[in-house]
Amino acid sequence: MISHVTASVADFEEHRPRMFGIAYRMLGSAAEAEDIVQDAYLRWDSADRAAIERPGAWLAKVVTNLCLNSLTSARAKRESYVGPWLPEPVLTGDGALGPLESAEQRDGVSMALLLLLEQLTPVERAVYVLREAFAYSHREISTLLDLGEANCRQIYRRAAGRVAAEREAAPEKRFSADPERWQGLVESFLTAAQSGDLTRLEGMLAADVRYVSDGGGVVNAARRPILGRDNVARFTMGAMAKYVAGVPVSVAEVNGSPALLFGEVAVLLVEFENGLVSGLSTVVNPEKLEFLRRQLSHS
Repeated sequence: MISHVTASVADFEEHRPRMFGIAYRMLGSAAEAEDIVQDAYLRWDSADRAAIERPGAWLAKVVTNLCLNSLTSARAKRESYVGPWLPEPVLTGDGALGPLESAEQRDGVSMALLLLLEQLTPVERAVYVLREAFAYSHREISTLLDLGEANCRQIYRRAAGRVAAEREAAPEKRFSADPERWQGLVESFLTAAQSGDLTRLEGMLAADVRYVSDGGGVVNAARRPILGRDNVARFTMGAMAKYVAGVPVSVAEVNGSPALLFGEVAVLLVEFENGLVSGLSTVVNPEKLEFLRRQLSHS
């Protein structure tokens, strides 16, 4: 016979992936998402579960509201964050953030979208994530957030409109060709960056290329985005020679897109447009790589 304790844990674990997926999309932080899920478990463990008719909905509501509370303090922390802030990278090839079978699903966990969601209010972000990523109905969202259904529809329209407007103002330069072509392009980029051939590297960069580096003040990284072909080429070559020379490089799916892993010390996402590098985003803050390191150790 299965004990009540065992059944309780099993019920919770059944819904853990969705809870983590909601929290990560809400917060852009795997570490904070894990803390939220753990807090949800403590509440679940002490709750009167006989009165909980739908555990999945109950847990989703707890997680969403914990995230809303966390976002308020997180924004204050990010205002004092040293240098650019990027979401924590997560390996997604193993389904850590749920199925990413379509371009829309992959886009839903992309660094670019998560950064756009930072500009929404906490409630707008909650409604947008629940609707877009998890296909909750407006009626279900209204129950999760204790808001009127009509109000939820209005909030969603406003949030979706803001996201669409931001994308139109600064369209993403995403390279969506097959992984083999992406790997060929990125290998050429790496060779140029590591060889010290500045002219060759500049020839691979778009004129308006942008490089964003997140070190959080913990390790050396550019405190501001680096703009333009010449500046990015010189910075990239210097960083490759100084910080990751001799570090093994591998390709993995990170936040739904191919990325370069430099051992366990750096993650580099490379975006292409018309065969040229149009954007580079690198996370080198070791605190932000802890979750990914654990993922790698279990792979």
